[in-house]
Amino acid sequence: MGRRPEVFVRQVSMAEGQRLQRITRTAKDPVKLRRAIVVLMSAQGQPAPDIAHLLKSSEEYVRDVIHAFNERGFDALDPKWSGGRTETDR
Repeated sequence: MGRRPEVFVRQVSMAEGQRLQRITRTAKDPVKLRRAIVVLMSAQGQPAPDIAHLLKSSEEYVRDVIHAFNERGFDALDPKWSGGRTETDR
């Protein structure tokens, strides 16, 4: 089985980077904090496997968060969003 292709967050502006850093310092919700850390680390060039290892999570979770942020922006950090399949997909 070969390596999965690298996944990185889209180019993040200076203002978005500052907003992500602020979220990582002030977030009360652990889900939002964790997702912001994933995006920030990806924006800094860390590959998904390294982020997953550091956060003790799965590579799939990291990739899902990155893809969601690329598609939906900061809305993807909110805890109401969840990756994975919906009830109708099961």
